[in-house]
Amino acid sequence: MDHPTCGPGVRWCARADAMFAVPGMHVLDVDVDDRGRLVLAVESGQLEAGCPTCGVLAVGHGRRTHLLHDTPCFGRTTLLHWRKRVWRCREPQCPTDTFSETHDLAPPRAALTVRAVRWATDALAHDDTTVSALARHLGVDWHTAWSAIEVEARARVAAPQRLQKVKTLGVDEHIWRPSRMGVDRAVTIMVDLTRDQDGCLHARLLDAVIGRSGTAYKTWLDNQPDGFTAGVETAALDPFRGYANAIRDGLPDAIAVLDAFHVVRLGTQVVDEVRRRVQQTTLGHRGHKDDPLYKIRGLLRHGVEHLTEKQQARLTRCLQAGDPTGAVNVAWQCYQQLRSIYHAGPATGRVTAEKVIASFPSCPIPEVARLGRTLRAWRQQVLAYFDTSGVSNGGTEAINLIIEKVRRLAHGFRDFDHYRLRILLAASGQRAYRTRPTHA
Repeated sequence: MDHPTCGPGVRWCARADAMFAVPGMHVLDVDVDDRGRLVLAVESGQLEAGCPTCGVLAVGHGRRTHLLHDTPCFGRTTLLHWRKRVWRCREPQCPTDTFSETHDLAPPRAALTVRAVRWATDALAHDDTTVSALARHLGVDWHTAWSAIEVEARARVAAPQRLQKVKTLGVDEHIWRPSRMGVDRAVTIMVDLTRDQDGCLHARLLDAVIGRSGTAYKTWLDNQPDGFTAGVETAALDPFRGYANAIRDGLPDAIAVLDAFHVVRLGTQVVDEVRRRVQQTTLGHRGHKDDPLYKIRGLLRHGVEHLTEKQQARLTRCLQAGDPTGAVNVAWQCYQQLRSIYHAGPATGRVTAEKVIASFPSCPIPEVARLGRTLRAWRQQVLAYFDTSGVSNGGTEAINLIIEKVRRLAHGFRDFDHYRLRILLAASGQRAYRTRPTHA
């Protein structure tokens, strides 16, 4: 800092330049306009420039003011009046007559400074905000803000390092246009579930493509750079055969793992179906609030280890009153056995899983037998859970929640390309990892 204070004869204020923090640019004046916006007059310290066409040293030809919107400062919308120098080429044969100076502050004919665009893009990536809110802070309209943000967002999404070092890949479907009917209302999302050296999962969205099918997933895998599929060691998925076929064909060396949550949810659905069937058979109507089985519909979904003595007594009493054949009780016991697969150690869990897969198909209760046949068809993917240190699709579900938040904040999307960029920014995995619970 050549001039620590602003004294007589000093053209630029060093302290104002330090606050402005743009190398090579200097603050001439600061004011607040009638709309409460902070207005800064700035200029560069450039003293000479060569013609971009012929290279001859140019001479000054006056200045023109370039209006720019910068990042908000001191709680105010900030405008810059850049007194941009105009140069004239002295070479008579040169086709270039005059040209304006350039600076990293902003590209030619831009409405926003470079750092304003980066600030807005970072806000979409790290904060739960919208383009409309950012445009209001910047003092521009939505289209001006998004036109600048889109260029920066596409550059970040196209960065090749995003797809490097992916060892665990998750896949799931997501509805991006709930009110629309047709094949394009669902998308397939691909998520990086690789853990760091400390075993912590930093899930991040890799991409989203239209369609919920194995073909959509397989096409995306085929379009990835060389070496991407070879680096994937495990692939987590929900019990959807289309995704399983895509993993088989597109990731032949990866281990497919069926998500534990969805396996347990299949057991929950079986208990609900048996309860409803017995309810209809014994009472002839859907559950009412005073019906024994309807009273315990929530308790039947709980793990037995989480039930208090009072809840266990209530469960036993209602089963005795509303389950004369014991079908609901058997289905609930099978459900608890299915849950115990993932609550035991790897060795014990594998033994229990093999026992469940072998015994459930022969159960006299048709719903449990159907579940057994499903598990038997997915036997390899279910048992792979114990060979991969418990790989699951939980991180993918967490990314889905972030995507849902983005869609709700924006009140929906109509353009898929815009939607894809927004969710890739929000779920990029750049947010700070929380080491302890927060109560935000």
